[in-house]
Amino acid sequence: MHIYDVIVIGGGLLGCFAVRSLTRYDLKVALLEQREDLCTGISRANTAIVYSGCDNKPGSLKTSLCVSAAQGFPKLCRELGVRYSPCGSIMICFGERGAKVLKKKYDQGTVNGVRGMRLLSGSEILEMEPRIAENVHSGLYVPDTGTVMPWELCLAAAENAVRNGAEIILNTEVLGIDKTTGCSAEINDSTPHLHGGELYGYEIKTNNGTYYSKAIINCAGLSADKVLEIPSAPTVRIIPTAGDYYILDTKAAGYIKHVIFHEPEEKGKGLTLVPTVDGNILVGPTERPLDASDFSTSREGLELLRELASEVVPSLPMDQIISSFGAVRPNPYMLSKDDNGQWVTDDKSVSDFCIIESYDGSMISLVGVKTPGLTCSNELGIYVSDKISKLLRAAPNEGFGPIRPPQIRAGELDYNERRSLVQDHPEYGNIVCRCRGISEGEIINAIRRDPGAVTLDGVKRRTGTDSGRCQGGYCVQRIVSIMARELKCDPEDITKRGGKSKILFQQTKTDLRNLNHNI
Repeated sequence: MHIYDVIVIGGGLLGCFAVRSLTRYDLKVALLEQREDLCTGISRANTAIVYSGCDNKPGSLKTSLCVSAAQGFPKLCRELGVRYSPCGSIMICFGERGAKVLKKKYDQGTVNGVRGMRLLSGSEILEMEPRIAENVHSGLYVPDTGTVMPWELCLAAAENAVRNGAEIILNTEVLGIDKTTGCSAEINDSTPHLHGGELYGYEIKTNNGTYYSKAIINCAGLSADKVLEIPSAPTVRIIPTAGDYYILDTKAAGYIKHVIFHEPEEKGKGLTLVPTVDGNILVGPTERPLDASDFSTSREGLELLRELASEVVPSLPMDQIISSFGAVRPNPYMLSKDDNGQWVTDDKSVSDFCIIESYDGSMISLVGVKTPGLTCSNELGIYVSDKISKLLRAAPNEGFGPIRPPQIRAGELDYNERRSLVQDHPEYGNIVCRCRGISEGEIINAIRRDPGAVTLDGVKRRTGTDSGRCQGGYCVQRIVSIMARELKCDPEDITKRGGKSKILFQQTKTDLRNLNHNI
């Protein structure tokens, strides 16, 4: 029988930070994720920006959490061994309308407590970013903006949660949630970590058995509204929108030094340029209605990005595009009944974070959390876990350790460090991904971690393989062979992203089972 104090539903950034924050208390906690790995939904595709809080209206929960999170992000990344670039941002405009918007954001940021902001003239912008179009009018510099790799952040939080006693349960889809006053299992005060056994709040039915929990934190991403409606009446509905991105090769590294936000003169979404921690430049996103849920791109969106890039940074080397991808944003709308008794959405989406609590506080749902969701993922995890810990009267976990050591990146070591590493662990001297300089040792480590990679994309999220200029053209065959060896399965069983996304269908001239000696 699966019995816990708290169950978190959903393995994206919000879910992983919620379960990590819960381990600060003496609670038995688990995270349920319906997919084969973590960070496979909204969290895997976004702009990778840590926002400062100057974009948000004063007085909201979103604003207070964002400002606090941005200022504490360097410390969080040091704790979790995650790369972080405090590059700062410059919001630019090309006319008077944009200048008014920037002044408004400056005033908002001042009220919100954002540090170090400066309004810039066009000439000051060109001193800081000389490749911006020469007709730039003015700008707003914000030093607390940064960039991070979402995959690294999400997985690091999960790994730290596991080190602190949490359980990550994959391939487990929630099918039903019932309020209950007990279960058939023997629950009493002597049950380890469980705070009394006389009352159990929820019976959670899944494809992987039934789970019992006193409290639930719903972080199910695009399905959070559906999970919320299982045990309660409809209150909010997610209406997703989509976005398109380009990725430029690391040959373009240094072309811009700051995150560039473009405020257009006409209403609409401008361009964002992001110098990533890997050295690429991210171009995007667009915003458009979602006509599919498969993270696909649109031709129109990608053409618009090229057009905007030519206006904002005319010399941006768009010939260095190595990939494009689509993202999905979960916009929450409150529901009400019309005259016919039908549920309808409000005209405007919810602007603040949409956090819905059950009448007794035992189920908290984070529904449609979008920008700055990545920035606030740790703060939101603390916010909801503190509420649950008070409800359950949980004592602090005296053994909680916030540190998750950084993973070895052979390509970032100096000669002597690398030589010493390879002498002790020869697999780190065998380069599998030439574009990123990623070794066999790093791939093995990605598979053996807890939770570890079981798909090609899982290895990519943990190491960066398959994301360089060749986009896996050189390394995929070798990675598949290593995975088959480590997971003790046939190469044909390895998938790109789980399900039916097979990479190999039949043997041709080369038997991958015999490739290991060449890797």
